[in-house]
Amino acid sequence: MVTATAIDPISSTFAALADPTRRAILARLAGGETSVTELAGPFAMTLPGVSKHLKVLERAGLIARGREAQWRPCRLDARPLKDAADWVERYRRNWEESFDRLDSYLQQLQAKEKKYGRKLTQKEDKNGRDDK
Repeated sequence: MVTATAIDPISSTFAALADPTRRAILARLAGGETSVTELAGPFAMTLPGVSKHLKVLERAGLIARGREAQWRPCRLDARPLKDAADWVERYRRNWEESFDRLDSYLQQLQAKEKKYGRKLTQKEDKNGRDDK
């Protein structure tokens, strides 16, 4: 059986990040290596439930688990997060351009409101109050 990670690592990363419990686990691991028991502490779920979340994170390559006697340390592996961030970054320009267009439009509306001394209705604005 071929896993999603083998096919598309970014999809595995986003799938793992889709759950708030897994995001909270990653946030705790950002502070350093910790045990499964310590990770499970703040969650209202069983240890096997937390372990299932850890398996998803591990399959996505977001965490690494070890074994030292009775201690089962987990640590964050942020490399897949970097890949996902790089993918998202490619779309930043589109967002910024959209925000720039919105800002320009809002400035035009404010200028018209100032000129006419009141807020324009959508119909007045669409029909184009003349700025002459």
